[in-house]
Amino acid sequence: MQKTALIAGASGLMGSQLLPLLLASERYNRVIAIGRRPLPIMHPKLEQRIVDFDHLEDHRLQLIADDIFCCLGTTMRQAGSKDAFYRVDYLYVVKLAALTAANFAAQLLVVSAMGADARSRFYYNRVKGEMEEAVRQTPFRAIHFFRPSLLLGPRPEKRAGEQLGAFLLRVLRPVLVGRLRHYRAVPAHTVARAMLQAAEKEGHGPYVHLSNALAEEGLARP
Repeated sequence: MQKTALIAGASGLMGSQLLPLLLASERYNRVIAIGRRPLPIMHPKLEQRIVDFDHLEDHRLQLIADDIFCCLGTTMRQAGSKDAFYRVDYLYVVKLAALTAANFAAQLLVVSAMGADARSRFYYNRVKGEMEEAVRQTPFRAIHFFRPSLLLGPRPEKRAGEQLGAFLLRVLRPVLVGRLRHYRAVPAHTVARAMLQAAEKEGHGPYVHLSNALAEEGLARP
């Protein structure tokens, strides 16, 4: 039986790579994209829902799906403050997980970050780790956390620091071996394919997919 996918964050780098895969997949006959603004895309499977993430609970009945793909995320520079960053990368993600789990969704697939650790000294990694810990408490059949290193691909906005980082990681790729393989940059479309592949496996329990496995188009072990 075909299923319904829900994607949050389809306008960003990761979401823009994942959405076409969901629409093309025979697994899904409906794909719900939620966001603040409509996407410039039309497809017979696609249903767009404009939502206010600060009041996501008001849209609960619009969040009914089998597989939930969360590509929400920002940067400290984009957000403008720690509070704004925390709201997007923690509160919105955790709220989406709680509401869709209450709607009996089976699987949640979340883009996190390499180094996610609730006890990290670095604020970005700590928030990602706290998000993962909170999401693990939701009663999905399967929860997948994807922890890529620097993501490569076309972004809506140019980020000079990330462009420089991507260049350096490409140059250094031959020497990033062993434990350093975690730091290899990974194309966003590779992570997107891994997310769809993980959903198709119909797993149980929490899984963590590390950057080096994603860079090789494989999936990390639970």
